[in-house]
Amino acid sequence: MSATITLDFLAEEDFSIIASLGAEIWRKHFIGMISREQIDYMVSGRYTPEKLSRYLDAPDRGFRLLRAEGRPVGYCSYALAETPGEMKLEQLYLLEELRGQGLGGRMMDEVEAAARAMDCATLMLTVNRHNAEAIAVYEKRGFRVRGEVAADIGNGFVMDDYVMAKNV
Repeated sequence: MSATITLDFLAEEDFSIIASLGAEIWRKHFIGMISREQIDYMVSGRYTPEKLSRYLDAPDRGFRLLRAEGRPVGYCSYALAETPGEMKLEQLYLLEELRGQGLGGRMMDEVEAAARAMDCATLMLTVNRHNAEAIAVYEKRGFRVRGEVAADIGNGFVMDDYVMAKNV
């Protein structure tokens, strides 16, 4: 991709951008995997100023906004996991029309570098068991399934995920 690409640390003025971008991506990508009601529930709780502000100047986590030619097109977030020496890739999302151009890989490289900088030997994530496209991408990057988890997220909804991990 020849466009000018930046991967900026989250700033407070980006909160509404992240909320809009997240809603757009989630409503397109997850509609075949989970119900519209669950998507709406998850989006409404995930991108609040309270939740996003936890990433501002935090020593144990990061949130990066990907821009192409100044336009917000994706984002990723990560945080130290409960297990010492392990980081969790919390989110890695990109607009559908830009997939396959190496931008997701660029975000993943950034997360892996952050894991190494925080002395983590393992990067882990959870991914919806029906998200075959994402699972294939993660496997190509060296992740392997190490378990399964079904998490009650409230309001009668469950996240039915694989836990994947790789050494960094």
